[in-house]
Amino acid sequence: MSWIMILKAVGIIVAGTILFRIGGRKSISQMTITQVVIMIGIGSLLVQPLSGQGYWVTIGVATVLILSMVIMEYIEYKADGLETLISGKSVVVIEHGKLHEANLDKLRLTVDKLEMRLRQTGIADISDVEWATLEVSGNLGYTLKSHKQPATKEDINQLMALISQIVPVPATPQSETSSAASLFSEIKNGHQSKVPEKWQ
Repeated sequence: MSWIMILKAVGIIVAGTILFRIGGRKSISQMTITQVVIMIGIGSLLVQPLSGQGYWVTIGVATVLILSMVIMEYIEYKADGLETLISGKSVVVIEHGKLHEANLDKLRLTVDKLEMRLRQTGIADISDVEWATLEVSGNLGYTLKSHKQPATKEDINQLMALISQIVPVPATPQSETSSAASLFSEIKNGHQSKVPEKWQ
């Protein structure tokens, strides 16, 4: 293998890395159809100089593709109407716990595949879902009905406040509090080799 071929390979890796960094940090699952097509095209294009000629032409074309994608993203960012035209929009597949069959037909999405996606997110019953949409990226977005939503920290704090009004909550033992505090202070101040007597 000649040194020229090695230098070309290194140059392609460097150029490809820079171009993909300019293109953004989205994963394939977050990309629109246009972005996926451009990225696949660039991946195929960057290999061509190793098997033929046109090293600088290939990098130039790849740069044009990336710049086209960046310009399209900027246009989508500035104009909502064009964003829908270029990338599409979310489609409702479940509404108030019932399947939106007309939209499922448009998406060519079977009920079995939708149920599989719901199971992967931990949902056992379609009737538990208030709204579900198939996003532009292909991911499933959903909102559970209010009585099926998990409790937030705020909900728990409000419940604890109500309980404490009825039954006084016992104070946390000082020994447990000081023990927890000492664990974190050990991390801040560095580990001590001596084992505390209470743990021996």
